[in-house]
Amino acid sequence: QVQLVESGGGLVQAGGSLRLSCAASGSPFSIVVMGWYRQAPGKQRELVATITNGGRQNYADSVKGRFTISRDNAKNTVYLQMNSLKPEDTAVYYCTATRFGFDYWGQGTQVTVSS
Repeated sequence: QVQLVESGGGLVQAGGSLRLSCAASGSPFSIVVMGWYRQAPGKQRELVATITNGGRQNYADSVKGRFTISRDNAKNTVYLQMNSLKPEDTAVYYCTATRFGFDYWGQGTQVTVSS
């Protein structure tokens, strides 16, 4: 089992920045991919960014150039640095980890960007 705990969400004005963190505990060994998804009100959950244990990154087109995902394998923690935030980035952000083909999810953290 893997437990994921997110932190760092909040309210920010458009153009501002936030940094999300997600720490994995329990049995975090052999986690291959960690990442972030988001879900806005009335919309489906969508990919934001992922990173493999080798550092390979993948981003949604909507966040490329503004968001950066990084990972500290020693701490079993993944980060999402979000810059130049827009009101349309407002959503609940969920951390995810894939281990032995199973996806684990965090509880989510709210990010609200005011215009």
